[in-house]
Amino acid sequence: MARFFSRGSTLRAMQWLLVFGCGGVGAVLRVAIGAAVGLRAFPWATLLVNFAGCLAIGVLYEVFESRPPLVNPWRVALVGGFLGGFTTFSAFGLEAWLLLQSGRAGAAVVYALGSLMLGVAAVPAGIALARAAA
Repeated sequence: MARFFSRGSTLRAMQWLLVFGCGGVGAVLRVAIGAAVGLRAFPWATLLVNFAGCLAIGVLYEVFESRPPLVNPWRVALVGGFLGGFTTFSAFGLEAWLLLQSGRAGAAVVYALGSLMLGVAAVPAGIALARAAA
């Protein structure tokens, strides 16, 4: 029990709360953009959010990576929390880019195409599962 209340656990709990709060803000912003743009024949709001999230994760990646060894609870809160709530597409974009930067172009292509194909295929699979359970 003493370990739960130690300084380290308190800091970890505060970091989780930051992730939680920032994730909520990101999700609310995502929904607000969708409401502002509205439903259209093309998913403009999602395209805008995905682009903005990828741009933001690029900025944050450079800011945090260029200042090592920065141990900052805001890194996880902003990247995992805010951008995770706003759009997980930013994580996809960063991971694909990091694979390319490390000279693993084949892995980047497999990751990108695999994510796209599996994601699109998972939607009707989920629909079928829900219908079968009903």
